[in-house]
Amino acid sequence: MAPLSTHRSAMKAIVVFKIGDTFDRLAARIGDFEDWIVAGLGPHPLPVRICDPRAGDGLPPPHEVAAAVVSGSHAMVTDRAAWSEALAEWLRAAVAARIPVLGICYGHQLLAHALGGEVGYHPGGIEIGTVSVTRTPQSDADALFARLPARFAAQAAHSQSVRRLPPGAVLLAGNDFEPHHAFRVGDCAWGVQFHPEFSPEATAAYIAHFGREGDASALPSDEAATVLASFAAVARDR
Repeated sequence: MAPLSTHRSAMKAIVVFKIGDTFDRLAARIGDFEDWIVAGLGPHPLPVRICDPRAGDGLPPPHEVAAAVVSGSHAMVTDRAAWSEALAEWLRAAVAARIPVLGICYGHQLLAHALGGEVGYHPGGIEIGTVSVTRTPQSDADALFARLPARFAAQAAHSQSVRRLPPGAVLLAGNDFEPHHAFRVGDCAWGVQFHPEFSPEATAAYIAHFGREGDASALPSDEAATVLASFAAVARDR
């Protein structure tokens, strides 16, 4: 696990678990998942480190972690890969230790799986493009969602979903296709099915990959993108 920047500090780090790679051509133009996440976190005083458990990076001891973000992936949670199950165990321990966690897409599903929820293929197939997501009343006091509009645009690209939320989870947002677009467990563990790190250019590449140009759009989603900066503020203030 290596620092993303040259800033070296004894401070605890925000760890970004890179568990997937975008398309090579897209990465060559605008970077990869971890780059988009780090950019979305914005300026903050904490060091940021990247950990890729698929490549054999050891999972960090909790005492070194200020917060954790789990990226999306082209893999499937239901494959139960060894690195994925090991990260699920780490997430259970992190949540129990009240380390702030944010799971995105695959990370959202893996967090749900780790905490006793159910993940599987969505019966409606793929949700892709810029979609409308609606907050629930339970999100009104949430640290990441309270300042979002009641309905906001977000980027989506997924074929698996959280089919059943973990016990005790608070539903924060959804839409008609995907009722579980966001949830929270406790006061500092969140899962978001949508992609706050995706730009319209990234979404357009996924639309083209799946041949959905005729029925999906790639539009700005500035409100959804604020979830990452809000999470960085939670990590900073704990």
